[in-house]
Amino acid sequence: MSEPDVEETGTGASPRPEAEPMVRMEQVTKAFGDFVCLDRLDLDVKTGEKVVIIGPSGSGKTTILRVLMTLERPDSGVVEVAGGYLYHQLRDGQLVKGSEKHLRAVRRNVSMVFQHFNLFPHMTALRNVSIGPMKALGRSKEQADERSRELLGMVGLDDKVHQYPAQLSGGQKQRVAIARALAMEPKVMLFDEITSALDPELVGEVLNVVRQLAHTTDMTMLLVTHEMGFAREIADRVLMFAGGRIIEQAPPEEIFTEPKTERTKAFLKAVLHH
Repeated sequence: MSEPDVEETGTGASPRPEAEPMVRMEQVTKAFGDFVCLDRLDLDVKTGEKVVIIGPSGSGKTTILRVLMTLERPDSGVVEVAGGYLYHQLRDGQLVKGSEKHLRAVRRNVSMVFQHFNLFPHMTALRNVSIGPMKALGRSKEQADERSRELLGMVGLDDKVHQYPAQLSGGQKQRVAIARALAMEPKVMLFDEITSALDPELVGEVLNVVRQLAHTTDMTMLLVTHEMGFAREIADRVLMFAGGRIIEQAPPEEIFTEPKTERTKAFLKAVLHH
């Protein structure tokens, strides 16, 4: 929850609703050359909400996650996470560019699971999971290893703790990556098409872990996925993304059965009958 001294993070506009969103993006724009990836995006995600982002390739879905993870800096707009500005700080009532120290402190609330695992090949599964808490959270090796064993057990890899990524299947690597993200104790978890690099028979084991997280934790989650059945099952809200904007959003049962826009209808028809 927000610390009391973060009350001043309002923009000076209308007063905040009591339950401040866990994630807020206001008028966020990001372009790569002439290609506009995010087009004045507004997005609020409530604490504990599970939001699935769908849409065609190149529509900007992954860029939303990368901006929240500070892997891409927006060209304009304001991003807030857990009641604090991500890229800005308030100084004398004015929003100014945030320092690297400030950025790191706010970013600590966010963890991301990537499409291609991004594990350290020279480290065991256990060390891949525990290295972050030791370096970023100041945990002792003993504390970090104990928690890492718990998390690897939770994702069904108790017997793989001393194996290296090259000894693991794609599904096992992705489950290590999920444990690693959880080890950072984030308030917000981001999942970027985490099954798209996996062989079809390995997809289920990874989705089962995320399904368990969605159903048993109050963690805020944003997921980019093409797994529509999975999205329908775990999402509180589905965002249809096209051209750098949200063109439609609704609870899953609504958007999958009665999409409002022609663009959403066409997209769902293509992916559901693929």
